[in-house]
Amino acid sequence: MTGERDLGRLLAGLSPERRHGEVVIVAVPDPAGLPALATVTEEDAVTAVLRRDDADRLGLRYDWIAAWITLTVHSSWEAVGMTAAVAQALADEGIPCNVLAGFRHDHLLIPIEQADSAIAALRSLAGAS
Repeated sequence: MTGERDLGRLLAGLSPERRHGEVVIVAVPDPAGLPALATVTEEDAVTAVLRRDDADRLGLRYDWIAAWITLTVHSSWEAVGMTAAVAQALADEGIPCNVLAGFRHDHLLIPIEQADSAIAALRSLAGAS
């Protein structure tokens, strides 16, 4: 199924949902065996996103606790402007955001204490589109 490319329809259909409870970001030399929700391989380490409970159980150090918000609209890899619009809406509210692109959806990592404000800002953006 091809994802949506029209910016207006993308923004109107954002439908943000919170998932995975509290998550954290850790750097590890090898993610094998980790219950990672997402990984990014870099030259000097692998960045892994894990549920906070899993990181605590494994004794992994982290310094940031986040909420995972999924934009449930099915966006195309060729869509233009959605990430910028989402980032701007959150920036206008003073909310930092880290974006992970999945095959069908985009996912946002937001400071845990700002998760509700982020959901409200995203719903407002969707309603304005």
